[in-house]
Amino acid sequence: MTFSNNGSIGFSDEQAELLEVAQRFCREKSPVDKVRALIDDETGHDPAVWSELAELGWLAIAVPEEFGGVGLSLAEVVPVVEQMGRSLMGGPFLSTTIAAQGLLHGGTDAQKNALLPDLCAGTPAAVALVEGSGDWDLTKAACTAKRDGDDLVLSGTKVLAADAAAAAWLLVSVSLDSAPALVIVPRDALGADALTREVVIDETRRSYKVTLDGVRVSADQLLSGATAAQTLAHIDLVTSLLVAAEMCGGTASCIDYTVDYLKTRKQFGKLIGSYQALKHPAVDALIAYEQARSHVYAAAHSFSEQGEGEIATRMAKAQAATAMSFAADRAIQFHGGFGFTYDCDAQLYRRRAFWGDSQHGDAAYQRKKLADLMF
Repeated sequence: MTFSNNGSIGFSDEQAELLEVAQRFCREKSPVDKVRALIDDETGHDPAVWSELAELGWLAIAVPEEFGGVGLSLAEVVPVVEQMGRSLMGGPFLSTTIAAQGLLHGGTDAQKNALLPDLCAGTPAAVALVEGSGDWDLTKAACTAKRDGDDLVLSGTKVLAADAAAAAWLLVSVSLDSAPALVIVPRDALGADALTREVVIDETRRSYKVTLDGVRVSADQLLSGATAAQTLAHIDLVTSLLVAAEMCGGTASCIDYTVDYLKTRKQFGKLIGSYQALKHPAVDALIAYEQARSHVYAAAHSFSEQGEGEIATRMAKAQAATAMSFAADRAIQFHGGFGFTYDCDAQLYRRRAFWGDSQHGDAAYQRKKLADLMF
């Protein structure tokens, strides 16, 4: 998949190799029956698979070599996340990658040297940026930090902190001296009751409310390598790109699942896939998926380009959310009464679509941002 340099899609040899390896790994390690079994597991993922994933070096892909990484870019993370989405694989990979990118962008050299090698080796991390207001403007933090000698004392509550219980540390947004700031909060700095598991639409996820009242950390944990606003903007785009890639993978799997049913289910003596009323929406779903995937790889290719990268990423997020929502809706409808039951896998895809759409701005929000950027 390669276009010219102006408005291009790039698909490198590294991406192609990672795509092939990730496809095999995720298909083998995350079949749908295992996905369903892990819904009832408190951790929500298989620690053995997490260890294998770390040994493959996937957590190190977009981390510079000086910090123990492979030295590639987010463009090479995209095919891995896409295949995880295709298999609905659980685990803190996205959270850890997002935390690492936030640290790379805004952390000091000391913070990077202390934390990134462990992340590359398999230590999970997470971000806690969302509050009860649900505002997608990450600079509007109601949680606060106050200086107390050489320490920072935090207060407030974060919600929808994915994988917080598995993380060795959290990257937390706060208001410090009436300005946005980011603080590294080690897991052991949180109280025993600081994390409360939330009930969320996507049951393959593990999401938590984080109570910060009275949490004390050293002032050395304050990110100061770049302004917090710049780092939050970077995290916003990183998350949007990776969630879009994950939804593209989920859309492909959902379409495969639906088409298999259309090719085997008979009604009135005919395969239901022979009816135009089902054929045409299935084709529409496939076209929307192909459009979304093209947008994702275009965004991955231009991610680091000022202006163009943000436009491409927001386009990808909007299109991926729309494509997966449509494909999952059609899957439920095409499966008839069974589609509305919990046992139908179409439910898993629809729930994942809801979750992905809500992360860092739904499709309508992304299009509004695009209007401000382009016109």
